[in-house]
Amino acid sequence: MSFQLAACAEMLWRDRPIDWRASRLKEMGFGVGLWNWPAWDLAKLEKTGATFTIMNGYLEGRLTDPEGAEKLLASARETAKIGKRLGVHRLNLHGTGLGDMGIPIPHIGAFAPGMAQRARDNLHRLCDLAEAEGQVFTLENLNPIDHPGCPFGSTADVLALVSAVNRPQLRINLDLYHTQIGEGDLIRWCEACLPWIGEVQVADNPGRCEPGTGEINYAGVAKALNAMAYCGPVGMEAFAKGEEEAALSAFRSAFTV
Repeated sequence: MSFQLAACAEMLWRDRPIDWRASRLKEMGFGVGLWNWPAWDLAKLEKTGATFTIMNGYLEGRLTDPEGAEKLLASARETAKIGKRLGVHRLNLHGTGLGDMGIPIPHIGAFAPGMAQRARDNLHRLCDLAEAEGQVFTLENLNPIDHPGCPFGSTADVLALVSAVNRPQLRINLDLYHTQIGEGDLIRWCEACLPWIGEVQVADNPGRCEPGTGEINYAGVAKALNAMAYCGPVGMEAFAKGEEEAALSAFRSAFTV
C-alpha cells in the first residue's frame, strides 16, 4: 500500500460517539479526520490513541478582508493549540467560513481589486503562526454547486494561492470530489498540484459516498498518483452508501496499488 489512508470520522457511524468512531477507524488501520473540535470531548479523543490526520484549522474568519483576517488568525491560533494537543498533522482552511450544508459565510459573488493580494498576505501571516507553533495548514478547494460564493474556492484558485505563498507551512488539501464537480480532469490537476499537496481527499460523485458508488475511476486515479510517486495521506471524506465497514473496504481497495 503506497498511501496513508484516513477517513472523516464525522461522516461515518453518525449515531455513535466520536471517540468510538475514532477508535474503530484506528482498529481498521485508518487515520482519523475531524471537522469542528468544539463539538467533541477532547480528552476522550486523546485516549483513543488514534492518528488524527486533518482537522478544521479555524472556527471563523475570512482571507480577504481586514476584519475577517483578524478573526481567522485568532481562531487559527486557538485551534493550533488543540491540534498540538491531539497531534493533528494538518489544519484545514477555506477562503471564508462555512455555515450549514457548507454554504460560505458571507457569500461572495464578485471579486474586488486587491483581494488576491490580501489573501496571499494573510496566508503568509498564517504560515508565520504555523511556523511558530510547529504546525501545517492546508487550503482546500471547494466546488461552485455545493459551496457557491466561496472566495478562492476552485482548484485553480487554491493552486495559485498556495504556489504563490510557496512555504512549507501551507499545503493544498486537494479534494477530488470538489475538483470533479468544479473542473474535472482529475489526474492532470493532481499533477499540477503535486509539489504542494498536503493531503488528497476523496468521495465519489454524485452522492458524496465511497469510491465505486459514482462516476469517478478512483482506481485509475490511485495508479496515477502512485506513478507520480505521491505517497502522502489520502482521506475519505464521504458518507457510507451502505455499511461503514463495506465503504471503508471499498476505499482501501481503490487505493491499494
